Amino acid sequence: MKRTQMDEIFTFMSVVEAGSFVGGGRAIGLTRSAAGKALTRLESRLGVRLLNRTTRHLSLTDDGRVFHAHCKQVLAALDDAEASVGQRTGKPRGVLRLTLPGAFGRLLVLPLLRDYLRTWPEVQAEVSFSDRVADIIEEGYDLAVRINVTSSDTRLVSRVVAQHRVVICAAPSYLDARGEPATLEELATHECLLFSSGARRQRWRLREKGGAWVMVEGKSRLRLDSGEAIRDAAVAGLGIAYLPDFLVDEDLASGRLEALLPSCETEFVPIMALYPNKRHLPAKVRRFIDLMAKQWSAKSPLAQPVDSRP
Repeated sequence: MKRTQMDEIFTFMSVVEAGSFVGGGRAIGLTRSAAGKALTRLESRLGVRLLNRTTRHLSLTDDGRVFHAHCKQVLAALDDAEASVGQRTGKPRGVLRLTLPGAFGRLLVLPLLRDYLRTWPEVQAEVSFSDRVADIIEEGYDLAVRINVTSSDTRLVSRVVAQHRVVICAAPSYLDARGEPATLEELATHECLLFSSGARRQRWRLREKGGAWVMVEGKSRLRLDSGEAIRDAAVAGLGIAYLPDFLVDEDLASGRLEALLPSCETEFVPIMALYPNKRHLPAKVRRFIDLMAKQWSAKSPLAQPVDSRP
């Protein structure tokens, strides 16, 4: 089989997996136009139509389903063959594509990535910093690290690699103007700075010591899609924040923010590693997840080991 024919098949599989020409092409380094032309050539060569195309939706034809099933078996066998060699050497190589939450990624993941790249010189890294919940499969990432985010997508595996305590805090200027809440009931009457990303809306989970957990939303005239932006808004006196300790430790130490409600308990939020569900996890991904879990395990009793097969 010629290389161009294999490329057309890889393009077909990527487009089907992503559900779009844009996402499928991006995952393998092609433009939407190039992916569409590759599919047209493949259909012309086979003499059948593989995909039904509309402006908003792609679906497999009957012939497409049969062809897809056979291709999936062949590609799985190739993955197994490559993984069997990689597992023997255990040597990471290739491009590691990561998507990381902004502040957490810069403060805690980048130092680990520096050490990882020094240890494994055959690995290159491509990193996106965003608090947005990305579609890992469609956007072609090997691994996403997210704070308190899980996924019901059966194509993904999730593992807890760390946990961090959440802190309720506000700036002295806000407390001078509005007063300090002494109970959860009073907290619900204050301006609360909430994280919001797409359809996902944050609610605060707290409890009085020894009491039941309750969900608090409070008043919210300002919602942001970045933990750093929430911290900056809190420092500016715009409201009360509910943020992981690593993000506000320096501000608490300097007095720019003050911790509130000492009589209440906040939750530990899990730091999640999410990655595609594959028969054999590539060494470049496995070793990086292992490094995160190892470095943070002393502070994170919820951290889970990574198995080759979930």
